[in-house]
Formats: sequence, C-alpha cells, structure tokens
Amino acid sequence: MIPLQKNLPNSSLKNEKKMMKKHLVTCSVIVVLLIILKLNTASSVITKPAPKTVTPVTYVVPNLVVNTKTTEHANDYSFANETLPVNAAVYKKLQKSLKKHNYNNIQSNKLHAKALKLFPIIEPILKAQGIPNDFKFIPLVESGLKEGTSPKGAAGLWQFMPGTARLYGLKVNSKVDERKDVKKATLAACRYLNDLYDEFNSWTLAAAAYNNGSVKLERAINSQSEDNYFMMKLNHETGSYVYSIIAMKEIIAKPRQYGYSEYYTYVKLQSKNFIAYN
Repeated sequence: MIPLQKNLPNSSLKNEKKMMKKHLVTCSVIVVLLIILKLNTASSVITKPAPKTVTPVTYVVPNLVVNTKTTEHANDYSFANETLPVNAAVYKKLQKSLKKHNYNNIQSNKLHAKALKLFPIIEPILKAQGIPNDFKFIPLVESGLKEGTSPKGAAGLWQFMPGTARLYGLKVNSKVDERKDVKKATLAACRYLNDLYDEFNSWTLAAAAYNNGSVKLERAINSQSEDNYFMMKLNHETGSYVYSIIAMKEIIAKPRQYGYSEYYTYVKLQSKNFIAYN
C-alpha cells in the first residue's frame, strides 16, 4: 500500500497539467474569436457614399407645325356657348357658310332688316324659357329670304310642320294658322327646343334635331357612335345647319366685315318692362 501513496502526487500533477493545457487552448480560442470579431466589426463600419453628380437630361422637343388658317380666331366662333373644335374640316365648312351668307351672294339687306324687326320680340321669350340667345338666328336661317309655306308644308318664321305645330300648342287649320304668329310660334319653338335639349343634352344637337328630327339624329348618333355634331357625318342640309346659324350670327354682328355697307343696325335696348311669355 505504501508504493501507491508515493505515486499519488505524480498523478495529481499530471492532471493539473492537463487541465492547464485545456484552459490555455480555450483561452486561445476565445482570444482568436475576439480578434476575428473585432476585425469583422471594423470592416463593417458603414461609410457614406460620395454624393453623385447629377447630369441634367436635355429633351429635344420637335418643332410643331401650326396651321394658322385653322387656328386663327378659332375661339371667336361659338354656338350657344359651345365652342367649335379647332379642326381643319370644321374651319373649312364654317368659311364656306360665311362666304355663302356674305353680301356678294345675298345681294340684300333683308336679313338685317328682319333682325331689327324680330329680335326685340324673340329675345325676351327665349330668355324667359331658358333658351340660349343664339337661337334667335334660326328664323333668319329657316325663313330669312323667303315667305309663305315650303313645298314640304312648313310655315312661319320657325318653319313648323303642321303636326309638330299642333303638338306644341299651335292651332293649324283652314281658318287659323298660328305658325305665322311671331310670339306664339316662338313660344312653341322654345318648348320644342327644350324637349330636344332634354333628349340630347346639347344645344348644338338640339339645333340639328330641330332641322332633321330627333329620330333621324338619334339613329345617326347610334350608327356612328359619335355625339359631337361637328364630328358627325350628316346629310348636307343638317350637316351645314349649325354652321349657317353661326354664319348668320356673324353677319348680323359684323355686317361691314361681310360686305353689308348699307344695313339696318340692330341695337339691343334695355326694356323697362320685361314681359315673360309662358
């Protein structure tokens, strides 16, 4: 038993050495890990990038070629506060209508004389019924240079057909024809125009329907999928109808510009007593 006791210290010394080696290895590993961690941290520091130099981009815009003939005074023409589109075809039609109604072709001052006589009667009725003032030119287009009854049977300033006249409250028979009564016919025309506006939601289309009938105009709108009068393809009379009204408006407002050197000047007077016709 004594030899065993002598060997005990040597065994303990060996164990201590082994433990120390393990601690040294562990410490070394920790130190290495700390160094690696520090290096990674140092390399991952966020640095702000240098500001970029922005190079301005220049866009080259092509020169636009403007047709001055189609745009000149384009906003001067309108009907019932609806401006005409700036379009070469529209401009051409309007100029054609203006030329048709100038003095060189009309050779008469009758249109201005009629305006002087009729507008003071027509204007207050249109206003009372909520119809744009530009519709006062329709009688000049419909019956400006002619009197009596048309071959189709239309009569009066507003050129009512007998059936339409009766529908809107006018008496038309062998003894009485109220289509020739300016006030009554104008009131009936206002009722008709208001109905057309309710149907088409456009005064321009209402004027076209007044000429061509609502059924035909509705058919044209549906077949063409187009409800802009100026873009539609209509028969010659209806297709030029609103242009004729605008031309009439122009020559009455600017007679000298269209060759009417001797004319009756229509001046709108402020009436003291405004009469509303219902």
